[in-house]
Amino acid sequence: MSYKSMFQDVRDGVDWIHFKRDSLKSKCWLHHNYNCVSTFSNTDGKWIFLHKIMTYLFDFRHGPKPGTPHRPWQSYFDLILVDARKPVFFGEGTVLRQVDTATGRLKIGTYTGPLQHGIVYSGGSSDIVCDLLGIKGKDIIYIGDHIFGDILKSKKRQGWRTFLVIPELAQELHVWTDKSSIFEELQSLDCFLAELYKHLDSSSNERPDISSLQRRIKKVTHDMDMCYGMMGSLFRSGSRQTLFASQVMRYADLYAASFINLLYYPFSYLFRAAHVLMPHESTVEHAHVSFIDTESPLATRNRHDVDLKEMECKRHQLTRSISEIQPPHFYPQTPQEITHCHDE
Repeated sequence: MSYKSMFQDVRDGVDWIHFKRDSLKSKCWLHHNYNCVSTFSNTDGKWIFLHKIMTYLFDFRHGPKPGTPHRPWQSYFDLILVDARKPVFFGEGTVLRQVDTATGRLKIGTYTGPLQHGIVYSGGSSDIVCDLLGIKGKDIIYIGDHIFGDILKSKKRQGWRTFLVIPELAQELHVWTDKSSIFEELQSLDCFLAELYKHLDSSSNERPDISSLQRRIKKVTHDMDMCYGMMGSLFRSGSRQTLFASQVMRYADLYAASFINLLYYPFSYLFRAAHVLMPHESTVEHAHVSFIDTESPLATRNRHDVDLKEMECKRHQLTRSISEIQPPHFYPQTPQEITHCHDE
């Protein structure tokens, strides 16, 4: 294989990704425009490149709908930024300058005036975007396809709402549904491993032989990874999440394989995070445990009822009552009104 053919394969792949992604963006941007939502375009590319792409996507012979007058693509955006230099854009940023759309060159001087519709700007920062649009960080939903340059920085620096586009998610879901038996087998092996240690504690001398079980778990995990291809899954390795998956869960408010998924929701829709259980919540049932018990529930998991009764009798034989040794207030007084809202 020659270097020329390798370059052509990469070039075709990059062109296909940008064309597919931008064609989906065009549909959603038009939909945003008709629902009185302010939109801005932010790219690291130059004006000439952006103009060619957006002209191909938006410059129809008619307007956004057949029978409507023609509109330039710039009219669909309230703010257009090029040369953003992310992730610097979300920090100190760069000098905001106006672009001469006829020549592609930057005009002399720093732009300090109000927002002008249809004008293309170069550089700037996320703070400048908020000032020009007159909105706060939480009022912006920022859509990008780079976990670090787009999502992580915009969330940590500005607190923007984030939407991460992950094209590989379509393949991940395909494997998740078609290879469900592998996931179920791995889960059953984990349950079987837990059963081997169920009746053992720190006083037990017995040591179960789990070597064969470990080999089986390794084999099933490898089979699962191979279902995703030679590079494995983007989100998990066996029962463990990848670093990318943990960053998605932490910094992306929404994520999907395509931006066009937003078209299936009304713009007044309230997105709420799914209820995620922590390990101590997913492994312990909703049983009342008295706060005055001095021993951990895990320490008494193997004891019989007789042992628990004897322990309770000994507790009542203490020279001091529990009411004397416990502090007067375990918890602060419950607020009588709402103090904050997680959905703001």
